[in-house]
Amino acid sequence: MRTQSLERMLTKADHVRLTRLAAQLQPAASRCVRPLLERSYLVPSPAIPASVITMHTQVLLQDVPHGESSRITLCYPADAEPARGFVSVLSPMGASLLGAEVGDVIRWRTASGEDRAARVVEVLFQPEAQGDYIR
Repeated sequence: MRTQSLERMLTKADHVRLTRLAAQLQPAASRCVRPLLERSYLVPSPAIPASVITMHTQVLLQDVPHGESSRITLCYPADAEPARGFVSVLSPMGASLLGAEVGDVIRWRTASGEDRAARVVEVLFQPEAQGDYIR
């Protein structure tokens, strides 16, 4: 298993949209995503590898150490429905997903203070891999 690096690749479009979103929020509401935006390197949407998680990407995760699998779609806060697998990029889990790649182990802390980890097993859908650069 590979541990996720601190610097992550993001599309320029995702970076612009998330920077605007973070600027509209109170600092506490965007604390998960702001550091990510500051330490990312940017690529044009057509150049992002299909193995990298972007906004609206659906992934298969495997819980570490329990091995349970789950399908998660990374989304904006307005679309978040955690019970249905739609996780906001502004949540600790969502921020840890953005820019991660297949094989990475992502780590986050839950609202109750529990440390969690999951391995990115597969990208099931990525908009950019399908030629969708507008989302």
